[in-house]
Amino acid sequence: MTARDTDIADLFGSPTSPTDTDLAALHAGLTTRAEAAGLLDVAYRTLDTPVGTLLVAATPIGLVRVAYECEGLGTVLEGLATRVSPRILNAPRRLDDTARQLEEYFAGRRHRFDLPLDLSLSSGFRRSVLTYLPDIAYGQTASYQAVAAAVNNPKAVRAVGTACATNPLPLVIPCHRVIRSDGLVGTYLGGAETKRQLLNLEAAA
Repeated sequence: MTARDTDIADLFGSPTSPTDTDLAALHAGLTTRAEAAGLLDVAYRTLDTPVGTLLVAATPIGLVRVAYECEGLGTVLEGLATRVSPRILNAPRRLDDTARQLEEYFAGRRHRFDLPLDLSLSSGFRRSVLTYLPDIAYGQTASYQAVAAAVNNPKAVRAVGTACATNPLPLVIPCHRVIRSDGLVGTYLGGAETKRQLLNLEAAA
């Protein structure tokens, strides 16, 4: 085969498959265009942390979801698409500040999060509870009963438990600091062992 034949074969041969780098560049371009056109309502990314993989998601208002892997990350994304907007995309850069603050928290260097929050996934009494929880100081705990009293509904102990169990922003809104009156940690969205791990982290700081 002559050099000319080889050139022609190369020209009409099978196209090469896109590389991971090509796909990443394509995705980045798509994300940039979607944001510029106002078509990206929910951005998300995943993070590797000492308590496993976390999914974090944000709207233009602020952080709307923090999810543990045990919740089923695909299920969480489906829920966001249904309850917030179907215009959802893996757009890590929008969540860089969230990732940085979580890294600082797990390193023991951050005791309070400073992030804009979107509480649209919570309402009524549950939102009242979530709004109060950041007042429980880092390294401290409060009972479900004490939280009920603090939000002016001392008989709503079970409702406080429900608010914590359905907290769309665990870690950032520290429902892990709410424990049973007998001192036991109680249940937690990320599992009881994760709750103990977070409380031990804060106690050691």
